[in-house]
Amino acid sequence: MGRRSVRPDAVLVQAVIAGALSFAHLHDLAAAAGQDGWKAWAYPISVDLLLVAAWRRLRTDGRSRLAWSWFVIALFASLGANVATAGLLDLDHVPAWLRILVAGWPALAFLGGTLLAHQSTTPEPAPAPEPRPAPVVDRPAAPAPAPKVTQSEPAPALPEAAVPAVPPALIDHARKVATEHRTRTGSEIDTATLRARLGIPEDLAGAIVAQLA
Repeated sequence: MGRRSVRPDAVLVQAVIAGALSFAHLHDLAAAAGQDGWKAWAYPISVDLLLVAAWRRLRTDGRSRLAWSWFVIALFASLGANVATAGLLDLDHVPAWLRILVAGWPALAFLGGTLLAHQSTTPEPAPAPEPRPAPVVDRPAAPAPAPKVTQSEPAPALPEAAVPAVPPALIDHARKVATEHRTRTGSEIDTATLRARLGIPEDLAGAIVAQLA
């Protein structure tokens, strides 16, 4: 088997350099705040472990607000130490608020690590979609029922007009007049002409014409 070539990874080298510098700055700041000996070396380890724990949680659940919060806190602690030890802070006269912050960091880091370790990774079930109302279909109104037609009782028959009695002699005379009218005009005699020729009422003339037809 041939020898495997070892090629340096620029990202890995950069990470080692940044980690070493941040580690040293955190140690110097903790020592200046009164944490001497092994305690000063424990502070950078605590900050880096919290930063790594928060980052691993973010890789599992990128929407976790808790993981983002502790990632920002650990990053701020690391960057703050880098800035403070760059000459902006007199390490021989560290202010009281910074001593208090450094002294309280172990408890804060323990709280963050515990919360990140026991945070549930099971995603919350999505809420069930609300049922959509069925679309309302406009339907034409049903036609009104047709009114029932009730058979009305037949109207009482009007009494027939009384037909006047015509004497037979008058009928014979009217027949002669009608024959003469037909011979002369070629058409049947009507009621008005017969009435005028005989000088009789209209109803009687109508009755005679009906009998002559």
